[in-house]
Amino acid sequence: MKWQGGRQSGNFEDRRGMSSGGKVAIGGIGGVIVLLIGLFMGGDPSQLLQQMGAGQETTTGEVRELSAEEQQLTEFSRVVLQSTEDVWGKLFREQANADYPPTKLVVYDRNTPTDGCGMGQSAYGPFYCPADQTIYMDLTFNDELKQRFGAKGEFALAYVIAHEVGHHIQNILGVLKQTNAMRAKMSEREYNKISVMTELQADFYAGVWAHYVNKNSDIELTYADIVDGMQAAAAVGDDHIQEQAQGHSNPESFTHGTSKQRTYWFKKGYDTGDLNAGNTFDDRSLQ
Repeated sequence: MKWQGGRQSGNFEDRRGMSSGGKVAIGGIGGVIVLLIGLFMGGDPSQLLQQMGAGQETTTGEVRELSAEEQQLTEFSRVVLQSTEDVWGKLFREQANADYPPTKLVVYDRNTPTDGCGMGQSAYGPFYCPADQTIYMDLTFNDELKQRFGAKGEFALAYVIAHEVGHHIQNILGVLKQTNAMRAKMSEREYNKISVMTELQADFYAGVWAHYVNKNSDIELTYADIVDGMQAAAAVGDDHIQEQAQGHSNPESFTHGTSKQRTYWFKKGYDTGDLNAGNTFDDRSLQ
């Protein structure tokens, strides 16, 4: 994956080193695991944070000095984010005759407040907040990807960022508003299926980005990078995460999709590059 020297997005905020006051309560044993499964890669933070009892905090301070490794990871994330802006900007102009309103990426240590989605915590993993159209990520999650989930290669983190941008696309198109409106009308079991469809569509959009990235941005990918992306998608499947956490999986509680499903939809987006091919909500196998 060639990205060094690429343009870096300005839609970026660094809150690392800032201190925050107050306490965050996560109720019950396994709370962090529940949030990892529910929030990892783009769940609905505003709902889950309320359920888990997270409170608002304020953040003050100055950005700390970064190590060489942290600086490189920061530059990488900003180049990837810029590439999503390049790809989606072109697709919006060509297919919708509209400007693409980019999302913002906030990186932080441990915890940070959001505007509308409660208090973000590193333990939740990366997430997208629809209320402020912002992605929140503790970049130490890159270590988690490699060490806990076994997702190797630089493209694994790029896939994560592209997936969160996929939720931003859903937010722009009104998909998240519609799916969130269904929550109060369905049982938890029924809504879990809607959540899976939502997450798999974001995986599909990540694949669409990968399809166009060589042509429309400063990043160059090889097929080996795409394989890394498919392996990352498999590593964060609900079945894989639950089996790691508790030794078995419960399909009725899946909210993001199995390893096989996540790999399939990412690959489908990459293979087709066709936005019209990503309607997971009409896929009978997911209903």
